[in-house]
Amino acid sequence: MTLSIAIPDSSLKDETTQVNKTRKISIIARACAIFKVKEIFIYKEKNYNRNDSILLSTLLKYLETPQYFRKQLFPMMNILKYAGVLYPLKIQNHLKNPDPKKIQVGDMRDAIIINYKGKKFVDVGINQLIPFFGKEEYGTRVAAQIKTVRPKFSVKIIPRNEIGEYWGYKVKESSNLFSVLTAWNGNIILTSRKGKILTKSHTQKYDIFGKDTLVVFGSTEKGVHEILGNNIRKIQNSKIFNFFPNQATETVRLEEAILGTLSILNFFNTNHT
Repeated sequence: MTLSIAIPDSSLKDETTQVNKTRKISIIARACAIFKVKEIFIYKEKNYNRNDSILLSTLLKYLETPQYFRKQLFPMMNILKYAGVLYPLKIQNHLKNPDPKKIQVGDMRDAIIINYKGKKFVDVGINQLIPFFGKEEYGTRVAAQIKTVRPKFSVKIIPRNEIGEYWGYKVKESSNLFSVLTAWNGNIILTSRKGKILTKSHTQKYDIFGKDTLVVFGSTEKGVHEILGNNIRKIQNSKIFNFFPNQATETVRLEEAILGTLSILNFFNTNHT
């Protein structure tokens, strides 16, 4: 099973300053990385602040990008004003030794295709560019496996879905939640106070861990029922669960909901028989 999540573009609405919005995005990204989220879908709410939506999408992508080629994909911009408060994800494709002498055949590296003096190279974060002869365009991010090392490095491109270890999440934007759900091929979990309390028997009855699962979160002002309206009845393979029964707070913040929900799902998945 792989997990993906869907969150609204209004996710930052309860924060009033850019630095606090940035911190919130960092917590969301860390939660997704901890529990190996494959895709983050950002769906639009009507007439919401477009600047916040851009900030959310950009910083999620920025955090998932390895540090050694962030500057090539994210030039100086106001959105990155408070990037210093972001917590690094420290996932496997980020934790790579930059020393060329320690690179071994078979190593996997996150890489970017660049143009240097009219020729194609890949930057794999070793302070040494590697010639590249593939069809990928400049600026394309790829997963590269080291074929040969000193004195001449060479790589081959590996499809992301063939990499055995967690290789980060993808960020996708959608016009609305209903579009995300109707296009999803797998299980759907809608999080809501109105849902059932998830139990082990539910995970077995609905085969929650037998397919890829999309976990859907509402906004700060509207729950999933309000956002979808009557369309909620048209969603296939969906179940509604309450992951915070008997909560003592009036609301559960999005970053708390993501961390708590994914923790519970991870527990049941680990103990799934």
